[in-house]
Amino acid sequence: MSFTLPDSARDWQDRIRRFVEAELIPWEVEAELAGGEIPAEVAARHERLALELGLPRIDAPRRHGGLELPLLDQVAIAEQTGRVTNALAWCYGEAQSWMFEACVPEQIDRFILPLMRGERHFCTAVTEEGAGSDVDDIATTARREGDHYVIDGEKWHVTSANLADTAIVQAKADGGHAAGMHVLFFVEMPAEGLSTVRSPAYTHSYRHHHPILRFDGVRVPAANRIGAEGQGMDFIHAWFRRERLMIAARCCGAAERLIEAATGFAAERKIGGEPMARFQLVQAMLADSVAELHAARLVTYEAAAAHDRGLDVKALHARCSVAKLLASEMAGRVADRAVQIFGGRGYMRENVAERFNRELRVDRIWEGTSEIQRLIIAGSLLKRGLRGTIGG
Repeated sequence: MSFTLPDSARDWQDRIRRFVEAELIPWEVEAELAGGEIPAEVAARHERLALELGLPRIDAPRRHGGLELPLLDQVAIAEQTGRVTNALAWCYGEAQSWMFEACVPEQIDRFILPLMRGERHFCTAVTEEGAGSDVDDIATTARREGDHYVIDGEKWHVTSANLADTAIVQAKADGGHAAGMHVLFFVEMPAEGLSTVRSPAYTHSYRHHHPILRFDGVRVPAANRIGAEGQGMDFIHAWFRRERLMIAARCCGAAERLIEAATGFAAERKIGGEPMARFQLVQAMLADSVAELHAARLVTYEAAAAHDRGLDVKALHARCSVAKLLASEMAGRVADRAVQIFGGRGYMRENVAERFNRELRVDRIWEGTSEIQRLIIAGSLLKRGLRGTIGG
């Protein structure tokens, strides 16, 4: 199948690549050696430039001041941000289309529009110690008391919580007509009863931490409930579909940069007077990486295009799982090969291959492990057949 990006996607691709190359990549090594931190004025500049580019608005409806880009354009953008290590591309918040479907006008004005303007910063509290990829198994509860809910529970790996003023929290209704069903809330931080249990050290060096948060009788206005009781899982599924596709795109961007870096090094490095790139085993590693990237990229683009065509949501769920599975596994292998090509240099933290070799590992875990993606794909195959799963 031949697949060519439309002009609009190529335009965004070029624009974001210039931003990434000029503004973000130059700060990677400093961030790596400083625990992910960069000067505050630099971080503020990155966010301002991202706002000027319109990145927080790419998925928002035009009626709310968004750009409402086709998902294929958005994937082209995410692929370029994936070229950056140390989460330096996480310099902006993003209003997702499902939020405008789930939220009432007052919530859009209070939470979503300020997110688009860079005035609010979100984190998402879903995962728990005993409920990782199986989101239905969460134990956090929300009990209605008059015009408030009382939230109790503990959330793990709450990415960016140290930089956020608002958390989207998933819980199960405790009592009432929707008892045991999922419900989402905006929780403004800090809040009485909300505490950080600890903030573990992770493999990567990001300024965005992933703390464990404890909710002990946190009172949240009923006006902060997102949608109706029982709708929480529908919104989380919409979030997962998008995040899985964007992870796939970012993995493709990372692999592209790794291949470029490894190829450049192999062409310059001399062994016995010959460029290392002349050695067939090195060529084999590069060739395998190119072939795998090309396949994963095509699957990711096609999954985005399927969204734009209005494919059935259940089929889209499987397409996103296929893309995430292929791209995240591919990127891990490409990073490993790049380290091998760089040799000892590839084990130095100042080297892009070393950083990506650590950072890409989590893409096979978060937003659903590779094993969960396989179960989703197999489930779709059994229910809808091969054509209903991947088209044809």
